[in-house]
This record gives sequence, structure tokens and C-alpha cells, in this order.
Amino acid sequence: MSPAVQLCAAAATLRDALRPLRFAEPTTHVYCPLEYAWAAHETYLTRFGDSPKKVIFVGMNPGPWGMTQTGVPFGEISAVRDWMGICEPVNKPANEHPKRPVVGFNCEQSEVSGRRLWGLFKDRFGSAQAFFKDHFVANYCPLVFMEASSRNRTPDKLPVDETTAMEVLCDAHLRAVIQALKPEWVIGVGAFAEERAQRAQSILGKTFQVGRILHPSPASPAANRDWPGTATQQLLQLGVWL
Repeated sequence: MSPAVQLCAAAATLRDALRPLRFAEPTTHVYCPLEYAWAAHETYLTRFGDSPKKVIFVGMNPGPWGMTQTGVPFGEISAVRDWMGICEPVNKPANEHPKRPVVGFNCEQSEVSGRRLWGLFKDRFGSAQAFFKDHFVANYCPLVFMEASSRNRTPDKLPVDETTAMEVLCDAHLRAVIQALKPEWVIGVGAFAEERAQRAQSILGKTFQVGRILHPSPASPAANRDWPGTATQQLLQLGVWL
């Protein structure tokens, strides 16, 4: 079974396993892009996950203007549509928040984290094909959590009794991605993702190394001071990039 087929199967398994989970207030809306944006996600996996990788970057969960709209991790519209060449139909989540509509590739908002991340890769590697030859980007959790006000809730802010079952499924999926792509490095984009990569390593063994780069979120003051330069330096110091 090819890596891309394994990735698609693992994503479908995760999607179906997460479907019955329920989350209490203040979480009022939960989106799963693997449901309504499956066509774009499957295209991403099939096109760019078709061979083993040296490096997997792992994020936490979808941003409201990124993967929430495109089905691609850190999926800032222009990066996905213009750089990766992916522009598939995107449907609606089952329980859509009126202040957070899903409009797919018609979204006019820009996902800053995705713009920074994919912008760094574009500047360094040029084409998407050159980047994906040895690299891949995944998200630990594919779910989007919102409060009644439309405020975003990240998985690290959810109560433990709600996340336990979810994390068992997300941990298994991350291990499946690693086993399919056989990386030398798994790099957490932020501390949360790094810790989940370490969990995977504790079960799969030290067949790969784990590292971390600064998360590109504009909520982080450090990320607003030359994030590309900081992330590049971190990867050079780890020996991931030369």
C-alpha cells in the first residue's frame, strides 16, 4: 500500500472515529474539515503524501481561515490554491456558526499562521513540488472548536475529560502518518504538537527525532518579530536543514 493510500485511509478512520464525540459548553460548535472539505484534503494527501519524507511538520488543529476553509493543514487560501494548485469544492459543516461561515476557496480572510508557514517554505524551496519532495505538513487534531460568541477554542484549552477520548484517536492517527511516511524528523509547530510527537516516539521507538519550531500565530509576540528567520534558525540548529 502506497504512503498516500495509507494517509487517506488513516484520515478517513480518524474522521469516522471522531464523529460520535460530543463537547460541552462553552464549546457550542465543532467543525471537522475532514467531513465537509474531504475532496481538498484527499487531494492534498494524494498529491503530496505519495512518498517517504525526511521531515513532517505537525500543527495543533485548524485555524478559522486556513484548514477550516480549505481542508489543508495551515491552509491559507493563496498557498493552497496558487502554490499547491488545490482548489476543490468545499461543503458546509453540519452545525455552522453564523459568525464563522465556511465559504471554502471564496474566503477573503487570510490565515496568518498559514501565510507565514507556507511563505517560509515557498521562499526557501520555490515550488511546492520541491518542498514536498522531503517534507510534509500534518495537523494533530482536525477539529475546530468554537464558543457561542464564535471565539476559537484550541484543544489545549478543553477539559481533560473531553479530550481523553479525542487524543487517543488523534495519537493513533499521528502514529499512522509517521509509519506511512517514515520520517527522520517530526517537528512540532509549537510546544503542544511537539509533546504529541514525543508521545508517538515513546510508542514507535526512536526511529525518528523530535524537534520544535516557534508557532507562527500572531497571538505570539515572539512570532511577530521575524518568525521566518527564527524558525529557519531553529531548524538549522537542530540539523533538520543545512
